[in-house]
Amino acid sequence: MLKNVPKILSPQLLKVLCEMGHGDELVIADGNFPSESMGRDAVVVRADGLPATALLDAILTMVPLDAYVEKPVALMAVVPGDPCVPDVWDEYKAAIAAHGEDPARIEMMERFAFYERAKKAYAIVATGEERIYANVLLKKGVVK
Repeated sequence: MLKNVPKILSPQLLKVLCEMGHGDELVIADGNFPSESMGRDAVVVRADGLPATALLDAILTMVPLDAYVEKPVALMAVVPGDPCVPDVWDEYKAAIAAHGEDPARIEMMERFAFYERAKKAYAIVATGEERIYANVLLKKGVVK
């Protein structure tokens, strides 16, 4: 056990976060995301039963976002014609702001473009998040 580490972060996830370098990307995936097929070339960390919002908050306590890119956070945009209005996005913006980051630095990505970027991520965290469009991609920054 360690002090000051959010209890929601598993030893495997802590190891992955530690291994990641500046510019590496991490996907926090909702329960519908094809984590295993998208993560064939990535580390897939299972976080079944855990909400994506809580994991985002915990991860942001350990990992800075990349200050050298315009948009270090990406969300999967709603597919045109889908009436869904993802309330989870407001929670993500609040978590990002709570960690001193600007929510305006969030990019909205078309679904298949998000999938292609996710395939290149260092790791994918497969959560139990039940809300749709709750996928978020983070680009790791420099720890100072």
